[in-house]
Amino acid sequence: MSGKGKGGRGKKGGKAVSRSAKAGLQFPVGRIARYLKQGRYAKRVGSGAPVYLAAVLEYLCAEILELAGNAARDHKKSRIVPRHLMLAIKNDEELNKYMADVTISMGGVLPSIHSVLLPKKSKSKKAAVEESK
Repeated sequence: MSGKGKGGRGKKGGKAVSRSAKAGLQFPVGRIARYLKQGRYAKRVGSGAPVYLAAVLEYLCAEILELAGNAARDHKKSRIVPRHLMLAIKNDEELNKYMADVTISMGGVLPSIHSVLLPKKSKSKKAAVEESK
C-alpha cells in the first residue's frame, strides 16, 4: 500500500443520511422501525421490514390522495375534505374492498337513487299520439 487513502473505507464523521432518504421515501423508516419493535409483533425485526412497510404505506397514501384530489377537482374545490376521501375510496374497487369496514367521519354516503324511486319514463310523442287514436 502506498499509504494514500483509507483502503476503501467510508468517510469518518460524514453527514448523517436517514434511512428514508437512502430508500428514496417520504415516510419515516426509523419511526416505523421503532413502532415495530415497541409493538412486540415479533422478538426481532429485520432491517428491511420497516423500509418495505414504509414503502407500502407511502404508496397507499399516494394512491388515495391522488384519487381524492381528482374528486375535489371534480367538485371544483381546491382542498381535499373527508367527503373527497370517502368518494375516492368507495369508487375504487380495490380500495373499497381493502377499506370495507372503515368509517370515515364526515364522509357521507355515495350518491345513489334507487331505481324504484325514479320517475316513470314517459313514452315518446309518436307512441302517445298513436295510443290516443
